[in-house]
Amino acid sequence: MKIDFSAVVIGVSAGGFQALHTILPLLPKDFPAPVIVVQHRMAGEDDFFIDSLNSKSHITVKEAGEREEIRPGTAYIAPGGYHLLIEKDHTFSLSVDEPVCYARPSIDVLFETASRVWGPHLVGIILTGANSDGSNGIKTIKQGNGLTIAQDPETAEVNVMPLAAIATRCVDFILPLEDIPSFLTNLVEDTHGNA
Repeated sequence: MKIDFSAVVIGVSAGGFQALHTILPLLPKDFPAPVIVVQHRMAGEDDFFIDSLNSKSHITVKEAGEREEIRPGTAYIAPGGYHLLIEKDHTFSLSVDEPVCYARPSIDVLFETASRVWGPHLVGIILTGANSDGSNGIKTIKQGNGLTIAQDPETAEVNVMPLAAIATRCVDFILPLEDIPSFLTNLVEDTHGNA
């Protein structure tokens, strides 16, 4: 039985600039799902990171906004200093609740709220990073029958975060960074019926 994947969530920290510049520019402009990213960023950081990704990508890359409707074919980056949550009506909300795993935005917060909305139709990915943020979120996605991916630690600039995700035993696929874009494209195109 094929599952129709509705959204992709990505968690990344140290080394994220390069990792996201490897993945997002290789997604096709008609990518049929939203991609929602928590990159650990400080409040008040400039827009260079997002502007650079947007200029190199076929899909639109933008910062996620409060109450913004989530649309396919767009990559949303969590604003620095705010947790990014997914609401039942497929909009974002922002929170300044306490940091989780010393991080705000927190990968766990995004993954756990996204899993409540999309359940088995969610793909969760953990990339390079220096702490264990995202491990609980990966477990939540797996418990909701979503699909989970970790970057092969050998290809990670900092391998702590993918190793922590893999240690949960809730990761379905461990992929080299450069293989993730084509894997995602094939996955969502297969499930959206594109021949």
